[in-house]
Amino acid sequence: MKRVLILGAGLVSRPMVRYLLNLNDVELTVATRTVSKALELIGTHPRGRAVELLADDESNLHRLIASSDIVVSLLPYTYHPTVARHCIALKKHLVTTSYVSEAMKALDNEARRTGIILLNEIGLDPGIDHMSAMALIDRVKANGGRIISFISSCGGLPAPEANDNPLGYKFSWSPRGVLMAGRNDARFLKDGREILIPASQLFASSWRQKITGVGELEAYPNRNSLPYIELYGLEGIRTMIRATLRYPGWCETMQAISELGLLRDERVRNDLNRLTYAQWFREYVPGTGRLQEDTAVRLNLPVNHPVLQRLEWLGLFSDAPIMLESGSNLDILAKAMLERMSYKRGERDMIVLHHQFVVEYSDRRERIESTLIDYGEPEGDTAMARTVSLPAAVAVKMLIDGSIKLTGVQIPVRSELYQPIMAELSKIGFRFQEQTLRLD
Repeated sequence: MKRVLILGAGLVSRPMVRYLLNLNDVELTVATRTVSKALELIGTHPRGRAVELLADDESNLHRLIASSDIVVSLLPYTYHPTVARHCIALKKHLVTTSYVSEAMKALDNEARRTGIILLNEIGLDPGIDHMSAMALIDRVKANGGRIISFISSCGGLPAPEANDNPLGYKFSWSPRGVLMAGRNDARFLKDGREILIPASQLFASSWRQKITGVGELEAYPNRNSLPYIELYGLEGIRTMIRATLRYPGWCETMQAISELGLLRDERVRNDLNRLTYAQWFREYVPGTGRLQEDTAVRLNLPVNHPVLQRLEWLGLFSDAPIMLESGSNLDILAKAMLERMSYKRGERDMIVLHHQFVVEYSDRRERIESTLIDYGEPEGDTAMARTVSLPAAVAVKMLIDGSIKLTGVQIPVRSELYQPIMAELSKIGFRFQEQTLRLD
């Protein structure tokens, strides 16, 4: 019997809990701040238990890790290095779905010496995107091809029938996390040129992307794409871009929000309980006229522009009280959005992951497109929860049966990881549709 510890019981955890409890040789502990959430996930299962854990309670964290064989951290990424250090000290394997931070990367040698794996980026994006890309890249190389362009884009969106608000988005994971991602600079390679997009221009750097089975979406660059050239073994490639997908309209609205300073997270205010949204918004829009008209002037837009209509729909021009004790601009915006952009009972979300390769062979060039579309279950698991947590759950299963031999800080770009994990995910129902078009 293997003892698995899951840290966190948030929006994406339920499919993992169910998957692991379905394994006959697992005793599962879910540790979280709100025990009722963990109890709801476990139900009455005899091999599951729920315990309380505050993320910064290192004494209790150490005790829980010590009594486990494998640890899964679904905590915010800033906690992962701390969890990893306890895992190294106690010689326990760790699995996370988050990007490898510099602090995590620095633990590689210690983890190797200890003989454990710190397996990161084993979710959706990052995760399934890595594994599906590497499967295709290795196949192209085996057939004598050379990849000269790779654009990978991914997004969590409302299913078409649930896409009923002006921003074309609903939250299937942390609203704060979604907005924080809009504060990142982006770097990528296009036609042989390295391009830096500062965070202030991130949403102004979008482009339209047609995807079979979905239609036209918009994409904008996601973080730093350049390290993936080496990670994916694509030295000599001329275009390398990782991007985020949204329905049209999101980017121009978020660009306006960014220009107004509403994504700032630095200043935490303690006077919000006496402010309305309009009073707060007015601090970033000079003028003495109607707030919507002054905002149009500030953004250099017509007063009837869709961006202004979306800001009004969000309630940012309203006299409604903010109803927060304290917080930053980003916290206020996240609250306003979550109140209007949450999934209603019975609505489905949708995951779209799309790879586009241009490949050169000795006698031809081809464009290969590979697409995963997954839908949430009405009244059940979201597509976001399934695609983020199930790859990690499969990795835990492989650690339990001893089929993962790697140690140190790893991400799933090696065939001994991605091949069996993708094979299992295919059985679950995650299948890519592929199209190839000859270019010359």
